Amino acid sequence: MATVRIAKLNKSYGDAAILRDIDLSVDDGEFVVLVGPSGCGKSTLLRMIAGLDGVTSGDIFIGERRVNDLEPAHRKIAMVFQSYALYPHMNVKKNMTFGLKFSGMAQPEMDRRVAEAARMLRLEPLLERRPRDLSGGQRQRVAIGRAIVREPDVFLFDEPLSNLDAALRVSTRVEIAKLHRLLGATMIYVTHDQIEAMTLADRIVVMNHGLIAQVGKPLDLYYHPANLFVAGFIGSPAMNFFDASVAAKNATAVTISGPGVAAFDAAVKNFSGPVGAKIKIGVRPEHLLAEGGSGFKIAGAVELVERLGETSYAHVRATPEVALIAEIRGRDAPNAGDPIALSAHERDLHLFDERGERIAID
Repeated sequence: MATVRIAKLNKSYGDAAILRDIDLSVDDGEFVVLVGPSGCGKSTLLRMIAGLDGVTSGDIFIGERRVNDLEPAHRKIAMVFQSYALYPHMNVKKNMTFGLKFSGMAQPEMDRRVAEAARMLRLEPLLERRPRDLSGGQRQRVAIGRAIVREPDVFLFDEPLSNLDAALRVSTRVEIAKLHRLLGATMIYVTHDQIEAMTLADRIVVMNHGLIAQVGKPLDLYYHPANLFVAGFIGSPAMNFFDASVAAKNATAVTISGPGVAAFDAAVKNFSGPVGAKIKIGVRPEHLLAEGGSGFKIAGAVELVERLGETSYAHVRATPEVALIAEIRGRDAPNAGDPIALSAHERDLHLFDERGERIAID
Protein backbone atom coordinates (compact mmCIF):
# COMPACT_ATOMS: atom_id res chain seq x y z
CA MET A 1 0.00 0.00 0.00
CA ALA A 2 1.03 3.65 -0.24
CA THR A 3 0.46 7.21 0.84
CA VAL A 4 -1.16 9.79 -1.42
CA ARG A 5 -0.01 13.42 -1.37
CA ILE A 6 -1.63 16.25 -3.32
CA ALA A 7 0.12 19.62 -3.44
CA LYS A 8 -1.33 22.90 -4.77
CA LEU A 9 -3.51 21.02 -7.25
CA ASN A 10 -5.59 23.04 -9.71
CA LYS A 11 -7.98 22.01 -12.46
CA SER A 12 -9.56 24.37 -14.96
CA TYR A 13 -11.57 24.03 -18.14
CA GLY A 14 -10.90 27.26 -19.98
CA ASP A 15 -11.77 30.07 -17.57
CA ALA A 16 -13.81 27.78 -15.32
CA ALA A 17 -11.85 26.78 -12.19
CA ILE A 18 -12.98 23.35 -10.97
CA LEU A 19 -10.36 22.75 -8.25
CA ARG A 20 -8.29 25.43 -6.56
CA ASP A 21 -5.07 24.94 -4.56
CA ILE A 22 -5.96 21.51 -3.16
CA ASP A 23 -3.53 20.29 -0.48
CA LEU A 24 -4.23 16.85 0.98
CA SER A 25 -2.25 13.96 2.44
CA VAL A 26 -3.65 10.45 2.83
CA ASP A 27 -1.70 8.11 5.11
CA ASP A 28 -0.80 4.54 4.25
CA GLY A 29 -3.83 2.35 5.06
CA GLU A 30 -6.15 5.31 5.72
CA PHE A 31 -9.78 5.45 4.55
CA VAL A 32 -10.51 9.01 3.39
CA VAL A 33 -13.94 10.05 2.13
CA LEU A 34 -14.53 13.08 -0.12
CA VAL A 35 -17.97 14.65 0.33
CA GLY A 36 -19.71 17.77 -0.84
CA PRO A 37 -22.62 18.98 -2.95
CA SER A 38 -22.94 18.21 -6.64
CA GLY A 39 -20.39 20.15 -8.64
CA CYS A 40 -17.98 20.73 -5.76
CA GLY A 41 -15.12 18.91 -7.54
CA LYS A 42 -14.88 15.69 -5.50
CA SER A 43 -15.22 13.28 -8.45
CA THR A 44 -12.86 15.41 -10.54
CA LEU A 45 -10.26 15.15 -7.78
CA LEU A 46 -10.64 11.37 -7.67
CA ARG A 47 -10.33 11.11 -11.46
CA MET A 48 -7.17 13.21 -11.37
CA ILE A 49 -5.63 10.85 -8.80
CA ALA A 50 -6.59 7.96 -11.09
CA GLY A 51 -5.09 9.66 -14.14
CA LEU A 52 -8.40 9.88 -16.00
CA ASP A 53 -8.33 13.71 -15.95
CA GLY A 54 -5.22 15.83 -16.52
CA VAL A 55 -3.64 18.29 -14.09
CA THR A 56 -3.71 22.01 -14.84
CA SER A 57 -1.08 22.73 -12.17
CA GLY A 58 0.20 21.18 -8.96
CA ASP A 59 1.43 17.69 -8.12
CA ILE A 60 0.06 14.25 -7.23
CA PHE A 61 2.30 11.71 -5.46
CA ILE A 62 1.45 8.06 -4.85
CA GLY A 63 4.09 6.77 -2.50
CA GLU A 64 7.29 8.52 -3.52
CA ARG A 65 6.34 8.72 -7.20
CA ARG A 66 5.09 11.88 -8.85
CA VAL A 67 2.37 10.48 -11.08
CA ASN A 68 1.14 13.57 -12.97
CA ASP A 69 2.39 12.21 -16.29
CA LEU A 70 1.82 8.50 -15.71
CA GLU A 71 -0.97 6.63 -17.46
CA PRO A 72 -3.64 5.13 -15.18
CA ALA A 73 -2.32 1.59 -15.79
CA HIS A 74 1.08 2.58 -14.39
CA ARG A 75 -0.15 4.27 -11.19
CA LYS A 76 -0.87 1.03 -9.24
CA ILE A 77 -4.42 2.13 -8.48
CA ALA A 78 -7.73 0.32 -8.88
CA MET A 79 -11.01 2.17 -9.29
CA VAL A 80 -14.57 1.09 -8.53
CA PHE A 81 -17.14 3.14 -10.42
CA GLN A 82 -20.77 4.03 -9.78
CA SER A 83 -21.74 1.76 -12.68
CA TYR A 84 -20.61 -1.83 -12.31
CA ALA A 85 -19.03 -1.85 -15.80
CA LEU A 86 -19.08 -5.66 -16.03
CA TYR A 87 -18.78 -7.51 -19.33
CA PRO A 88 -22.21 -9.14 -19.83
CA HIS A 89 -20.86 -12.08 -21.90
CA MET A 90 -18.26 -13.06 -19.27
CA ASN A 91 -18.83 -14.94 -16.03
CA VAL A 92 -17.76 -13.54 -12.68
CA LYS A 93 -14.32 -15.17 -12.73
CA LYS A 94 -13.50 -13.88 -16.22
CA ASN A 95 -14.72 -10.39 -15.32
CA MET A 96 -12.36 -10.37 -12.34
CA THR A 97 -9.33 -11.62 -14.30
CA PHE A 98 -9.85 -9.76 -17.58
CA GLY A 99 -7.55 -6.86 -16.71
CA LEU A 100 -4.84 -9.18 -15.39
CA LYS A 101 -4.44 -11.03 -18.67
CA PHE A 102 -2.88 -8.01 -20.36
CA SER A 103 -0.16 -7.88 -17.70
CA GLY A 104 1.16 -11.28 -18.73
CA MET A 105 0.41 -12.78 -15.34
CA ALA A 106 0.57 -16.58 -15.13
CA GLN A 107 -2.76 -18.41 -14.81
CA PRO A 108 -1.97 -19.97 -11.40
CA GLU A 109 -1.33 -16.53 -9.91
CA MET A 110 -4.57 -15.17 -11.42
CA ASP A 111 -6.47 -18.14 -9.98
CA ARG A 112 -4.94 -17.51 -6.55
CA ARG A 113 -5.95 -13.85 -6.57
CA VAL A 114 -9.49 -14.59 -7.72
CA ALA A 115 -9.91 -17.31 -5.08
CA GLU A 116 -8.71 -14.95 -2.33
CA ALA A 117 -10.94 -12.07 -3.47
CA ALA A 118 -13.94 -14.39 -3.87
CA ARG A 119 -13.41 -15.66 -0.33
CA MET A 120 -13.27 -12.13 1.09
CA LEU A 121 -16.42 -11.06 -0.76
CA ARG A 122 -18.33 -14.35 -0.45
CA LEU A 123 -18.43 -14.78 -4.21
CA GLU A 124 -17.26 -18.43 -4.40
CA PRO A 125 -20.70 -19.83 -5.38
CA LEU A 126 -21.12 -17.16 -8.07
CA LEU A 127 -17.88 -17.47 -10.06
CA GLU A 128 -19.53 -19.20 -13.02
CA ARG A 129 -22.54 -16.88 -13.23
CA ARG A 130 -22.89 -14.03 -15.68
CA PRO A 131 -23.83 -10.50 -14.57
CA ARG A 132 -27.46 -10.89 -15.67
CA ASP A 133 -27.83 -13.67 -13.09
CA LEU A 134 -26.63 -11.49 -10.20
CA SER A 135 -28.37 -8.98 -7.94
CA GLY A 136 -27.22 -5.37 -7.83
CA GLY A 137 -25.30 -5.97 -4.62
CA GLN A 138 -23.58 -9.04 -6.06
CA ARG A 139 -22.58 -7.12 -9.19
CA GLN A 140 -21.03 -4.39 -7.10
CA ARG A 141 -19.12 -6.98 -5.08
CA VAL A 142 -17.76 -8.39 -8.35
CA ALA A 143 -16.64 -4.89 -9.36
CA ILE A 144 -14.87 -4.54 -6.00
CA GLY A 145 -13.35 -8.01 -6.46
CA ARG A 146 -12.00 -6.94 -9.85
CA ALA A 147 -10.21 -4.10 -8.06
CA ILE A 148 -8.87 -6.36 -5.30
CA VAL A 149 -7.22 -8.85 -7.67
CA ARG A 150 -5.07 -6.05 -9.07
CA GLU A 151 -3.46 -5.74 -5.58
CA PRO A 152 -3.13 -1.96 -6.05
CA ASP A 153 -1.35 0.55 -3.85
CA VAL A 154 -4.53 2.67 -3.64
CA PHE A 155 -8.24 1.86 -4.03
CA LEU A 156 -10.45 4.61 -5.49
CA PHE A 157 -14.25 4.45 -5.13
CA ASP A 158 -16.50 6.81 -7.09
CA GLU A 159 -19.99 6.69 -5.48
CA PRO A 160 -20.04 2.87 -5.67
CA LEU A 161 -23.36 2.46 -3.81
CA SER A 162 -25.46 5.01 -5.70
CA ASN A 163 -27.21 2.41 -7.88
CA LEU A 164 -28.25 0.16 -4.97
CA ASP A 165 -31.51 0.23 -3.06
CA ALA A 166 -31.56 1.30 0.60
CA ALA A 167 -31.13 -2.17 2.14
CA LEU A 168 -28.30 -3.11 -0.24
CA ARG A 169 -26.56 0.21 0.39
CA VAL A 170 -26.37 -0.62 4.10
CA SER A 171 -25.14 -4.19 3.64
CA THR A 172 -22.59 -3.27 0.94
CA ARG A 173 -21.35 -0.35 3.04
CA VAL A 174 -20.68 -2.80 5.87
CA GLU A 175 -18.84 -5.10 3.43
CA ILE A 176 -16.58 -2.23 2.31
CA ALA A 177 -15.80 -1.32 5.94
CA LYS A 178 -14.92 -4.96 6.72
CA LEU A 179 -12.81 -5.14 3.56
CA HIS A 180 -10.81 -2.10 4.60
CA ARG A 181 -10.07 -3.61 8.00
CA LEU A 182 -9.10 -6.91 6.38
CA LEU A 183 -6.82 -5.45 3.70
CA GLY A 184 -5.46 -2.48 5.63
CA ALA A 185 -5.53 -0.73 2.27
CA THR A 186 -5.31 2.95 1.38
CA MET A 187 -8.77 3.92 0.16
CA ILE A 188 -10.18 7.20 -1.19
CA TYR A 189 -13.95 7.20 -1.52
CA VAL A 190 -16.27 9.77 -3.10
CA THR A 191 -19.90 10.06 -2.04
CA HIS A 192 -22.66 12.64 -1.67
CA ASP A 193 -24.14 10.54 1.17
CA GLN A 194 -22.95 11.81 4.53
CA ILE A 195 -24.06 8.61 6.29
CA GLU A 196 -21.57 6.68 4.16
CA ALA A 197 -18.93 9.29 4.98
CA MET A 198 -19.56 9.25 8.73
CA THR A 199 -19.64 5.45 9.02
CA LEU A 200 -16.74 4.56 6.70
CA ALA A 201 -14.14 7.29 7.02
CA ASP A 202 -11.05 7.60 9.15
CA ARG A 203 -11.10 11.21 7.94
CA ILE A 204 -13.61 13.19 5.90
CA VAL A 205 -12.71 15.88 3.36
CA VAL A 206 -15.61 18.31 2.93
CA MET A 207 -15.44 20.17 -0.37
CA ASN A 208 -17.31 23.22 -1.65
CA HIS A 209 -16.88 25.19 -4.88
CA GLY A 210 -13.58 23.49 -5.71
CA LEU A 211 -12.04 24.16 -2.30
CA ILE A 212 -11.51 22.04 0.81
CA ALA A 213 -13.80 23.46 3.50
CA GLN A 214 -12.53 21.19 6.31
CA VAL A 215 -10.65 17.94 6.86
CA GLY A 216 -11.11 15.92 10.03
CA LYS A 217 -12.34 12.83 11.78
CA PRO A 218 -16.11 12.30 11.45
CA LEU A 219 -16.96 13.31 15.01
CA ASP A 220 -14.63 16.32 14.86
CA LEU A 221 -16.63 17.64 11.91
CA TYR A 222 -19.90 16.86 13.69
CA TYR A 223 -19.01 18.54 17.00
CA HIS A 224 -16.57 21.20 15.78
CA PRO A 225 -17.44 22.35 12.24
CA ALA A 226 -14.97 24.98 11.11
CA ASN A 227 -17.51 27.09 9.26
CA LEU A 228 -21.16 27.58 8.43
CA PHE A 229 -21.01 25.41 5.31
CA VAL A 230 -19.62 22.34 7.08
CA ALA A 231 -22.06 22.82 9.97
CA GLY A 232 -24.99 22.79 7.58
CA PHE A 233 -23.67 19.95 5.42
CA ILE A 234 -22.80 17.43 8.16
CA GLY A 235 -25.81 16.07 10.04
CA SER A 236 -29.28 14.83 9.09
CA PRO A 237 -31.65 16.55 9.51
CA ALA A 238 -29.47 19.58 8.94
CA MET A 239 -28.43 21.94 11.72
CA ASN A 240 -30.89 24.73 12.60
CA PHE A 241 -29.52 28.26 12.14
CA PHE A 242 -30.79 31.44 13.79
CA ASP A 243 -29.88 35.04 13.01
CA ALA A 244 -28.68 36.88 16.10
CA SER A 245 -26.39 39.66 17.26
CA VAL A 246 -24.07 40.47 20.14
CA ALA A 247 -26.02 42.56 22.66
CA ALA A 248 -23.13 42.98 25.13
CA LYS A 249 -19.65 41.60 25.75
CA ASN A 250 -16.82 41.46 28.26
CA ALA A 251 -13.49 39.65 28.47
CA THR A 252 -15.04 36.24 29.21
CA ALA A 253 -18.50 36.18 27.61
CA VAL A 254 -20.91 37.69 25.11
CA THR A 255 -24.66 38.22 25.44
CA ILE A 256 -26.54 37.05 22.40
CA SER A 257 -30.11 37.73 21.31
CA GLY A 258 -32.10 37.31 18.14
CA PRO A 259 -35.63 37.07 16.69
CA GLY A 260 -37.50 34.46 18.70
CA VAL A 261 -34.40 33.63 20.78
CA ALA A 262 -34.26 34.65 24.43
CA ALA A 263 -31.09 36.59 25.34
CA PHE A 264 -28.38 34.37 26.83
CA ASP A 265 -24.70 34.48 27.73
CA ALA A 266 -22.07 32.37 25.95
CA ALA A 267 -18.53 31.83 27.22
CA VAL A 268 -16.65 33.48 24.34
CA LYS A 269 -13.38 34.98 25.51
CA ASN A 270 -12.14 38.27 24.09
CA PHE A 271 -14.68 38.45 21.26
CA SER A 272 -13.04 40.55 18.57
CA GLY A 273 -16.20 41.95 17.00
CA PRO A 274 -18.13 45.01 18.20
CA VAL A 275 -21.37 45.05 20.17
CA GLY A 276 -24.10 44.72 17.56
CA ALA A 277 -22.07 42.32 15.39
CA LYS A 278 -24.23 39.92 13.42
CA ILE A 279 -23.72 36.23 14.14
CA LYS A 280 -25.46 32.94 13.50
CA ILE A 281 -26.45 30.44 16.16
CA GLY A 282 -26.42 26.77 15.12
CA VAL A 283 -28.20 23.98 17.02
CA ARG A 284 -28.66 20.43 15.79
CA PRO A 285 -32.22 19.01 15.98
CA GLU A 286 -31.01 16.22 18.28
CA HIS A 287 -29.62 18.76 20.75
CA LEU A 288 -32.86 20.68 21.22
CA LEU A 289 -34.53 19.63 24.44
CA ALA A 290 -38.15 19.93 25.51
CA GLU A 291 -36.84 20.37 29.06
CA GLY A 292 -33.56 20.48 30.93
CA GLY A 293 -31.45 22.75 28.73
CA SER A 294 -29.68 25.89 29.84
CA GLY A 295 -28.74 29.10 28.07
CA PHE A 296 -30.32 28.94 24.62
CA LYS A 297 -34.15 28.99 24.70
CA ILE A 298 -36.79 29.29 21.99
CA ALA A 299 -40.54 28.66 21.93
CA GLY A 300 -43.13 28.24 19.21
CA ALA A 301 -45.94 26.12 17.81
CA VAL A 302 -45.61 22.69 16.21
CA GLU A 303 -46.61 22.79 12.52
CA LEU A 304 -45.87 19.17 11.55
CA VAL A 305 -44.59 15.99 13.19
CA GLU A 306 -42.74 13.28 11.25
CA ARG A 307 -43.07 10.06 13.26
CA LEU A 308 -40.35 7.51 12.53
CA GLY A 309 -40.89 5.17 15.48
CA GLU A 310 -38.72 5.86 18.50
CA THR A 311 -37.68 9.18 16.94
CA SER A 312 -40.01 11.96 15.76
CA TYR A 313 -39.11 15.25 14.09
CA ALA A 314 -41.17 18.24 15.12
CA HIS A 315 -41.27 21.16 12.67
CA VAL A 316 -41.71 24.25 14.82
CA ARG A 317 -42.58 27.83 13.92
CA ALA A 318 -41.10 30.27 16.45
CA THR A 319 -41.94 33.49 14.58
CA PRO A 320 -43.28 34.09 11.06
CA GLU A 321 -39.64 34.20 9.87
CA VAL A 322 -38.04 31.63 12.20
CA ALA A 323 -38.60 27.88 11.76
CA LEU A 324 -36.69 24.93 13.14
CA ILE A 325 -36.70 21.14 13.49
CA ALA A 326 -36.43 19.37 16.86
CA GLU A 327 -35.79 15.68 17.40
CA ILE A 328 -38.13 14.16 19.98
CA ARG A 329 -37.40 10.67 21.27
CA GLY A 330 -39.87 8.33 22.94
CA ARG A 331 -43.62 7.91 22.83
CA ASP A 332 -44.64 11.40 23.95
CA ALA A 333 -44.11 13.33 20.73
CA PRO A 334 -46.19 16.52 20.39
CA ASN A 335 -48.98 16.96 17.88
CA ALA A 336 -49.43 19.60 15.21
CA GLY A 337 -50.77 22.78 16.81
CA ASP A 338 -49.21 22.14 20.23
CA PRO A 339 -47.12 24.88 21.84
CA ILE A 340 -43.55 23.83 22.59
CA ALA A 341 -40.64 25.35 24.48
CA LEU A 342 -37.15 24.18 23.55
CA SER A 343 -33.69 24.75 24.94
CA ALA A 344 -30.10 23.59 24.42
CA HIS A 345 -27.02 23.28 26.58
CA GLU A 346 -24.21 25.70 25.85
CA ARG A 347 -21.88 22.81 24.96
CA ASP A 348 -24.20 21.94 22.04
CA LEU A 349 -24.33 25.44 20.55
CA HIS A 350 -22.36 26.57 17.50
CA LEU A 351 -21.65 30.24 16.81
CA PHE A 352 -20.46 31.70 13.50
CA ASP A 353 -19.35 35.22 12.62
CA GLU A 354 -20.44 37.31 9.63
CA ARG A 355 -17.89 35.54 7.40
CA GLY A 356 -19.32 32.16 8.40
CA GLU A 357 -16.25 31.17 10.47
CA ARG A 358 -16.62 29.35 13.78
CA ILE A 359 -16.56 31.36 17.01
CA ALA A 360 -15.04 29.22 19.76
CA ILE A 361 -17.11 28.73 22.91
CA ASP A 362 -14.90 28.07 25.91
